[in-house]
Amino acid sequence: MKLTWHDTLDIAIALAEKYPDEDVQYIRFTDLHRYVCELEDFDDDPNKSNERILEAIQMAWLDEL
Repeated sequence: MKLTWHDTLDIAIALAEKYPDEDVQYIRFTDLHRYVCELEDFDDDPNKSNERILEAIQMAWLDEL
């Protein structure tokens, strides 16, 4: 399954599995953006993200913890 910026929950789950020791509450959006783009199943334009999307991913990731 290919992930896009709209798949915030699935991205959060993948990030939680890949980066279990990351301090998500204090992650910089530049790092979060890079982590998402580096996911094996991520297949979307890196330039289509914005602060709202990154914040939604961060909140979903926190919920997964």
